[in-house]
Amino acid sequence: MRTSLIAGAAAGTLLAAGLAAPALAVEDGMAEVSVLHGIPDTPVDVYVDGANTIDDFQPGDLAGPLDLAPGTYEVALTATDAADDSDPVLGPIELTVEEGMSYTAVAHLDADGAPTVTPFGNDLSETAAGEGRLTVRHTAAAPAVDVWTDGEVLFENLSNPDEMMGDVPAATYGAAVSLTGETDPVLGPTDVEIQAGVNTIVYAWGSAEDGNLDLAVQTVDVHSAAPSEVQAGSYGYADQGGVPAIALIGGALALAGAAGIGLRYARR
Repeated sequence: MRTSLIAGAAAGTLLAAGLAAPALAVEDGMAEVSVLHGIPDTPVDVYVDGANTIDDFQPGDLAGPLDLAPGTYEVALTATDAADDSDPVLGPIELTVEEGMSYTAVAHLDADGAPTVTPFGNDLSETAAGEGRLTVRHTAAAPAVDVWTDGEVLFENLSNPDEMMGDVPAATYGAAVSLTGETDPVLGPTDVEIQAGVNTIVYAWGSAEDGNLDLAVQTVDVHSAAPSEVQAGSYGYADQGGVPAIALIGGALALAGAAGIGLRYARR
């Protein structure tokens, strides 16, 4: 095993770059790994292969991305004053990364409120020219949710620890999250910027019962097709700027999509 930062073994595929695609999003021969801390009120140290790799990791923090050699890593989360990883609060867990893949390992609560770790594979496949990807991940101790944009349900009945995603024109979208079948938001509404050639990943984390639901936003570069022509004008949305990922682990389970833009989505 190699000593380095945590990684995940989630399924996923890397689309080979064509002549119109930019350089690979992941360094050749390596894997790209980020770690999200989504367990409320629980600062931890993160040990990897017995070494304290992330000290005093706070809820709402995002670490990485780091380029790691492919392999399997043993990860344990301990109290911040622990001398070693012999008495972990979570783990040890074996997580595996593969060459050319992008991962985010999320420490979070499952649907019943128990701490767990879910590794996600981040989709790096090519987006069309002028489009970005929106991914929404449910990692909160909460019932299934609907994701809304412009007063319409975009993603329906998303449960912990599932994800949904779709490619949309680059723009800023307003979004909100409600419990499935309800209309009052439990998160949002908020604005989320979708950039061309970027996978914007939004996480819901925390606990509905404890009243500390929050969101995190992460961005991962993907392969983007070169534009075939210069497009004039815009989609009519104001540029609100990006949502910072590291201090936010909350952002807002905001999503993209608006009626009539031909959103393509998939449930994982």
